[in-house]
Amino acid sequence: MEKQHPFMPIYNAASEILILGSLPSVESVKRGFYYMHPENRFWKVLSRIYEEDAYHMSIEDKSLFILKHHLALYDIIYSCTIKNSSDSSITNPICTNIKEVLRGMNTKKILLNGKTAYQIFIKQYPELKEIAICLPSTSSANARVSLDALTLIWKEALKG
Repeated sequence: MEKQHPFMPIYNAASEILILGSLPSVESVKRGFYYMHPENRFWKVLSRIYEEDAYHMSIEDKSLFILKHHLALYDIIYSCTIKNSSDSSITNPICTNIKEVLRGMNTKKILLNGKTAYQIFIKQYPELKEIAICLPSTSSANARVSLDALTLIWKEALKG
């Protein structure tokens, strides 16, 4: 199924760290925001790192939370062919215009949520490889990495 990115990037001039996923899951699209599948651990990880309950926040408050912590949020894929929400089934990816987002923020590093996002990002933007960090995916499909381990790894990347 052909899928097109439904959300705008979340960032402002004070954003220093851009977090990129591959693209929103079917459940996230239904719920109208990034990482909204109840079993995705993204908001739980950020809640633990910043000691605020972002998981239960409204969409508007999640956006404000991202900006308050000088983060930015978007995805590397603008459109592609994908089966359900399986990154391993992605074909024909067309990338989002990350350079446009980067022009509007004070970028220090780019965190890629999972190997698929990282591989597509590096292929499209090899000149940004030095500031790109591949992190384990927060998806429940990546169950071999515990919530505690994810939190430690993501905390080091965000605060280190």
